[in-house]
Amino acid sequence: MSRQDINRAFEMAVFVAVVETGAFSAAARRLVLTPSAVSKLVSRLEARLGARLLQRSTRQLHTTPEGDAFFVQCKRILDDIDGAEREAAQGAAPRGRLRINCFVPFGVRHLLPILPEFAQRYPDIVLDVVVSDAIVDLLEDRTDIAIRTGKLKESNLVARKLGEDAMVVVASPAYVAHHGLPRTPLELSEHNLLAFNFRCQNETWPFLDGSGGSLQVAPQGNTCVSDGESMRQLVLAGMGLGRFSRQHVLRDIELGHLIPLLQDYNPGDRELVHAVFVGPGLQVPARVRVMLDYLLEKVQLGSV
Repeated sequence: MSRQDINRAFEMAVFVAVVETGAFSAAARRLVLTPSAVSKLVSRLEARLGARLLQRSTRQLHTTPEGDAFFVQCKRILDDIDGAEREAAQGAAPRGRLRINCFVPFGVRHLLPILPEFAQRYPDIVLDVVVSDAIVDLLEDRTDIAIRTGKLKESNLVARKLGEDAMVVVASPAYVAHHGLPRTPLELSEHNLLAFNFRCQNETWPFLDGSGGSLQVAPQGNTCVSDGESMRQLVLAGMGLGRFSRQHVLRDIELGHLIPLLQDYNPGDRELVHAVFVGPGLQVPARVRVMLDYLLEKVQLGSV
């Protein structure tokens, strides 16, 4: 590593310390420097970048929008450096905090059940799991791995495909008994179709039209929910129809708690599931690599 690279890493460490402590003097105590040295280093960094990172007042410091973005990147880079040094010093043993974000159905059905064995294999990894259907920014949220469904947007993230699963429209026996069974996709206009409130408003359900073509049905109903598990509970309670990956409701179908609908019009589309993470350009720590390999080993999607 060149001397310039070393200086850049040190400047980042000083800047992070200033932001985290909120003062030049507190950062100086943490780093065993003088407050004037810390102030000069931050000023030199701002001059080199050509951007103001901190707003200074007599009593406190505030990061600018540029400073906020730079802080997130600095934390990621410094964490990667620390991780690389620990791995090299300890024979690349996986360790440290591993933050995973996954959508609710996958978390409940696939991720949470396999974590105890993972924890036994890698006792030095501290798991930090967020189960939510909200889409997070991996860098801003300091997430190592996110499990996502559907078509991925263009980004600097790397994706590993975990599998794919068929889609199915279902209703509860109680709903069908009260509202009747839709015989064609066009009859769905007479039914309560539940939707997600985190997806775009023009999301539609695809069907075959029975004559070799296809059609799209926009879900119109009296309720939107934030995640697939909440929707499943409402459909089980007879509130309306829902569209799910088959694995999510397979057990309910087998027990007779849910009924697949319009199977003759099912186009056979499948939902892709990926594990995404920050890729080339930044080191992938051992703790991330072993979890990615473990997911590929344990997760079984689309087998039914």
